[in-house]
Amino acid sequence: MINQFKEMSKMTRDEIAQYVKEFPVAVLPIGSTEQHGPHLPLGTDTIIATEISKIICNRTGAILLPTLSFGYSWVWRDIPGTVSLEQDHLEIVIKDIAHSLSRYGIKLLVIVNGHDANNASMKYATRELMDEIKMNVIYLFYTDDLEKIIKEYCQSETWYGMFHACEFETSLMLALRPDLVDMNKAVKEYPLKPLLYGKSTISLENLSESGVYGDPTIASEEKGNNMLKVIVEKMVNYVYEACKDIIGK
Repeated sequence: MINQFKEMSKMTRDEIAQYVKEFPVAVLPIGSTEQHGPHLPLGTDTIIATEISKIICNRTGAILLPTLSFGYSWVWRDIPGTVSLEQDHLEIVIKDIAHSLSRYGIKLLVIVNGHDANNASMKYATRELMDEIKMNVIYLFYTDDLEKIIKEYCQSETWYGMFHACEFETSLMLALRPDLVDMNKAVKEYPLKPLLYGKSTISLENLSESGVYGDPTIASEEKGNNMLKVIVEKMVNYVYEACKDIIGK
């Protein structure tokens, strides 16, 4: 991919000011820093969100913001390497970023999330921002029909509908950053699900020995690329739709 998009962190103040006048749309990747089994890096969610955001920016012309690498990772809080923000703190950070951008003319903020537990913070931050600033915010977490995509392109079952360090995420990483994946260490694990899971404080970190929920051993770059095409196309369409409402493009 030829990088034709603009990265805010590599631009000057004058370049930003001019670009915002021409196309006032920014993309914020959000991920996490948490364990992803023995074969994937701690930044898996962050890397996937960032790489997808780059493609979106390349396709739409939006400005790429620096990635927010920490998310709400309560369920892995005792695993070495995990850095977790409180859910309401993450919401505040998202709102602060949006307020900052709105001051100099950004009209649309697109949040691209790679970590499921961040979704609540994005949702409520966006609702509150609607009453606070004159800037539209949309938040994306893969696609609405993600389960259908996984069933179509993956051979393994998810762990009760949840995916973590599994065939899905591992395939995406093999497509985006294969240099960071060690398939020799990939293991399959489907931990038993306690009756009170999801209705109590039972934590994922206590259920799996490997930190894997699913079967990454059959992941492949081809599967990752096929799923990325569908995911990115849907996300780009969402951005174009929001652009029509906000800036008439």
